[in-house]
Amino acid sequence: MRHLLDTQTLSREDALRILDVAEDMADTQQREVKKLPTLRGKTVVNLFFEDSTRTRISFEAAAKRLSADVINFSAKGSSVSKGESLQDTAQTLQAMGADAVVIRHGASGAPRTLATSGWISAGVVNAGDGTHEHPTQALLDAFTIRKRRFRDDSRGRDLAGVKVTIVGDVLHSRVARSNVWLLSTLGASVTLVSPPTLVPQDMSGWPVEVLYDLDEAIAAGPDALMMLRIQLERMNAAYFPTEREYSRRWGLDARRLQGLGADSIVMHPGPMNRGLEISAEAADSPRSTVLEQVANGVSVRMAALYLLLAGAERTPAETTSTADAPAPDGTEKENTR
Repeated sequence: MRHLLDTQTLSREDALRILDVAEDMADTQQREVKKLPTLRGKTVVNLFFEDSTRTRISFEAAAKRLSADVINFSAKGSSVSKGESLQDTAQTLQAMGADAVVIRHGASGAPRTLATSGWISAGVVNAGDGTHEHPTQALLDAFTIRKRRFRDDSRGRDLAGVKVTIVGDVLHSRVARSNVWLLSTLGASVTLVSPPTLVPQDMSGWPVEVLYDLDEAIAAGPDALMMLRIQLERMNAAYFPTEREYSRRWGLDARRLQGLGADSIVMHPGPMNRGLEISAEAADSPRSTVLEQVANGVSVRMAALYLLLAGAERTPAETTSTADAPAPDGTEKENTR
């Protein structure tokens, strides 16, 4: 895998490979020593032009648990504020020896530009670009659904027959777009629920059903109900009358939570606006996978970085061999390979 830029062009085989490697990574995180030597000597740069908590820290944790060196770059306080272009910033990082660049940018298409422009030779991972895509979020969501549905028998399975309903601000959501393409590729049936003003104008090529009534969607019995954050920072107009009106018609409250099937799960990519798109009862219920998604995000991003930087060199089994295991006294053995 050279880059991870979107899920629309990600094949079923590649998606399942990432998910299965993430299973291996998740297994290693249950051990007392969680760190693997796989990416020792590699440098991963987190290049974030937008604010982030979960994604940035998750990528940092993933890289460090694979023993990579990590450089965190934030546009705030950098030369970007002085007018430095994306090209100059990227080439500066390349000169410092970056092997992989994880980029979040407010402009849709910025990661693809970085990957295809020839400015750098490093692998590029899209950590969210504008309203376009957020592929690792969709992968961790698919991983979470698969794990909840199949438990210990999830390895190698797709999501055929699974019904997923995505609710909220679809118009501005890169998470929704990435999930639509990935979940459909894996065989799931996807339904979008949103106010008419928060649905993209042309959805003729989207493999989804669109509804405007959340109660109707819940009555259809989804296996997973994914609530999206209202992205007020991207809105320059009034897309719904009031927050109270939105919450009443499209928010997941206690009554709607009770209407879900016995095995249905509630998902949210975070950050949550409690009391707006999701109530505290729903967010904290046993059905909620919010914290599972965060934990699974580290495993999925470990898998993405592994396949980007070492996937063609070594198999996952080799990374956990006794030659790389810590010595009984807690010190790390010399890697002689």
